[in-house]
Amino acid sequence: MYKYSVILGNLGNTCDRFCKGYKDNPSTEEMLAQAAKIPYVEGIELVGTWDIRPDNVKDMKKRMEDYGKTCVSIIPDVFTVKEYARGTITNNDPEIRQQSLDYLRQMSEIALEMNCKVVNLWMAQDGYDYLLTTNYDQKREWLREGTTRLAQEFPALKYALEYKPKEPRNFSFHARMADTILAAKETGCDNVGICIDTGHGFYAGENVAEAVILAKRAGDLLFHMHFNDNHGSWDDDMIVGSVHSTVYIDLLLSLRKTGYKGWLSMDQYPYREDAIDAIGESIKWVRQFEKIVEENYAELEELVERNDAIATSRFMRKVLFQS
Repeated sequence: MYKYSVILGNLGNTCDRFCKGYKDNPSTEEMLAQAAKIPYVEGIELVGTWDIRPDNVKDMKKRMEDYGKTCVSIIPDVFTVKEYARGTITNNDPEIRQQSLDYLRQMSEIALEMNCKVVNLWMAQDGYDYLLTTNYDQKREWLREGTTRLAQEFPALKYALEYKPKEPRNFSFHARMADTILAAKETGCDNVGICIDTGHGFYAGENVAEAVILAKRAGDLLFHMHFNDNHGSWDDDMIVGSVHSTVYIDLLLSLRKTGYKGWLSMDQYPYREDAIDAIGESIKWVRQFEKIVEENYAELEELVERNDAIATSRFMRKVLFQS
């Protein structure tokens, strides 16, 4: 079975553009205590500045050790800072580019201190909104330069580029698997790879099972996984299995076939639901899908080769509903 983790902030206050908070906002220490109660959670992802900073890194390291949890990744907060509204390492202002790169260096130092192997880069503000406003080639060159510099300075870390087609920008530079493979390969650094967020893939119109294969073919570039669900039109960050089922079995089959050894991390926004229970449900669903793949691997391989949609439908009905 895979190892499971959760992004700590998923246990905190959830807000949107209409409501500043649907819940009371617990402290980082309270969220960590809650995360420790979720069955099967062995690791935690920490968001830079929100959960982890230079002034609390020693305290957080001890708390994580006391709970027996691994720091799975550091996610630098380059998405809620107003100075980065027009981009971080792709900003037209060289001072902002330097400031954001220095911040990413700081988060990388923290990752090393936390014995964390992955820095997950969701470069959400690096994109554009309007046409005829952006030098696409220059921006992508700055993106390459900044990512390369970071990866070269911290060769002991893996940098996972998390893609998403839009939001907060209308167009993201890391939008889908294919262009994110290009971004990773352009650095020439073996420690730059990709994070698949299932929900981002769904509303990018991707088959995430095939995206896993693309990452493998490009050079074993899949470094990390985020799990959630949605209706296909937005990044709803819902409980896994609330909308999709077959797609997760196909995904876990691809992960097994490609020999993925990383974590399966829950990344969802339970706006109105109890966070511990919602995240716990996601893990139980993924574990059930994982069990289906493990117990029926040979049959699944045969189904894929048969290319018979009716046989596949019968299989899914059997494993999901015993009918």
